[in-house]
Amino acid sequence: MDHALALAARGLGNTWPNPAVGCVIVKDGRVLGRGWTQPGGRPHAEPVALAQAGAAARGATAFVTLEPCAHHGKTPPCAEALVAAGLARVVTALTDPDPRVAGRGHATLRTAGIEVTEGIRRAEAAALNEGFLKRVTRGLPFVTVKLAATLDGRIATASGESRWITGPEARRSVHALRMRHDAVMVGSATAIADDPDLTVRDMGAPRQPVRVVLDRLLRHSPDSRLGRTARDVAVWMVHGPDAPPAARAAWAATGAELIETAATPQGLDLDAALRALAARGLTRILSETGGTLAAALIRAGLADELMLYQGGLLIGAEGKPMLGPLALSTLASAPRPRLMSQDRLGPDILSRWRIAPD
Repeated sequence: MDHALALAARGLGNTWPNPAVGCVIVKDGRVLGRGWTQPGGRPHAEPVALAQAGAAARGATAFVTLEPCAHHGKTPPCAEALVAAGLARVVTALTDPDPRVAGRGHATLRTAGIEVTEGIRRAEAAALNEGFLKRVTRGLPFVTVKLAATLDGRIATASGESRWITGPEARRSVHALRMRHDAVMVGSATAIADDPDLTVRDMGAPRQPVRVVLDRLLRHSPDSRLGRTARDVAVWMVHGPDAPPAARAAWAATGAELIETAATPQGLDLDAALRALAARGLTRILSETGGTLAAALIRAGLADELMLYQGGLLIGAEGKPMLGPLALSTLASAPRPRLMSQDRLGPDILSRWRIAPD
């Protein structure tokens, strides 16, 4: 199962709206086939592993990180494929909460006389596919907030200069982080100030993340890097009902997808915006935001994880702070993220913090 989980992790960022699943088929102590969900979500892990195993799969055991699907979609049910292959036993880590499955895959296997063992490495499988599980059960994507800051918590000088707070090793790590997410999201202020590209570069990515801009009035220029490349790599512009018709038409002409969602005079309704993105299949979003949007996501309880890159320099109080207002009145009400890991990247430090409660 550990091997199946490692295989499943290869699909993170590439399989949405489907989960990232791994499958290993074993008989007499020998691995006959292995597979993971392919880019775009199909083929699923089980048929990939079964194709490798061939006729030798009869009487074997399959280790699968998620309950095999039982519904007819764009591909036949994986549970039926395992039955047809003559497996003797199937070991799974997690039950699929998708209402189209939700135990039916396990029931199909048992009805066919296949021995089923559930719950092996359940916690690890749930952590791996937390984005898929959150989208299916709560209608929201898993959101990772990424920030690059100085030792004194500044993300730029007073004039806005921020290149580069961190070194090349940290910047390469950010590309790897993008590759493990379905989408990279920024706010309009960051898009306008930085004119970012938001793609994965020099990593051999099988699928580029969707580039999402939260822009209530569509202020970001269609002649930006995102607008000029929208037909090559997907760009989704999330805007409010009051976005000007001319701006909508200009962005539509670039090939970008326009997503209207609820808004307030202060900005977009973040909960509504994220639900709209989840409804389109996104499970994992990397928010490469400025301090204002990062704070808004944390304040609204919509951020799950913080990836903090810290560079070894000091800017001082006149620099731009890492986070905007959190509207706290007492220290007791302050969020208290849990440190999950810490790594050195050249001269910099990467800390991973869990924000959402377990």
